[in-house]
Amino acid sequence: MSTYQFIKCPKCGFEIKQYKNPTPTVDIIIEIDNKIVLIERKNQPYGWAIPGGFVDYGESLIETAIREAKEETGLDVEIIHQLATYSDPNRDPRGHTISTVYIAKAKGTPKGGDDAKRAQLFDPQNLPSPICFDHKQIIEDYLEFKQTGNISRLF
Repeated sequence: MSTYQFIKCPKCGFEIKQYKNPTPTVDIIIEIDNKIVLIERKNQPYGWAIPGGFVDYGESLIETAIREAKEETGLDVEIIHQLATYSDPNRDPRGHTISTVYIAKAKGTPKGGDDAKRAQLFDPQNLPSPICFDHKQIIEDYLEFKQTGNISRLF
């Protein structure tokens, strides 16, 4: 598989290399009273997901996590831990993404916003269906981390 393709400048026709790099994203497990916040997605793929999104140019991963949490849930979060980074090329059907997952605390009632149809609290042992992307695995890893302080599988 080629890691780049040639594209032509629309003005002069000069060919340049356009690299196919994975896109950085973040996901945020937001804890409120022993529950976690999930969003129901407005856009494909439809279903429930951990709040998160794409890193904007010039933005740190933590800044992205705080912004995406606010946009999708209306909550101000305090980042407390970086859980793991997920890089399976097939984790997102829209394209190859690499997501750094954070655990955060918040207070209040989540409200869906931006590309979240709604935001809701769930017991992490009793999740809605369907769960998008690899977020079910991420939540399982989160539960293992909360119980043992580690994640046993390799990424």
